[in-house]
Amino acid sequence: MLAGLGVTDVAVCGLAKRLEEVWLPAEPDPVILSRTSEGLYLLQRVRDEAHRFAITYHRQRRSRSMVASELDAVPGLGPARRAALLKHFGSLRKIKAAGVDEIAALPGFGPRTAAAVLSALNGRSGAEPASAGQGTQ
Repeated sequence: MLAGLGVTDVAVCGLAKRLEEVWLPAEPDPVILSRTSEGLYLLQRVRDEAHRFAITYHRQRRSRSMVASELDAVPGLGPARRAALLKHFGSLRKIKAAGVDEIAALPGFGPRTAAAVLSALNGRSGAEPASAGQGTQ
């Protein structure tokens, strides 16, 4: 357990939820505390707080991943420009299929920003085919 990881100075116990039994390492039988025991009440509060903390952390991670977008990785593209792109094109797939001219025509976008968006979304180091015929940026 923890000793295998080199942790020897941390006290460990387990609290079984159904019968509220306290399990100690190297003990074959649980310690049964009185239902009205202050010690049992403290262990229950610690367990419940640990569960609350873990569940909150998991929900935050899940929420962040659900709202993450490939557009977040585009340098120079803030929340307003991301919203404008999604409002105009409707989906990330349609943005990827758009040309530099289509994106540059949106308010707040120029050829350089449009090329940066397409290169970031399509995984190119530069906007090769989409910016053909654009001249200098």
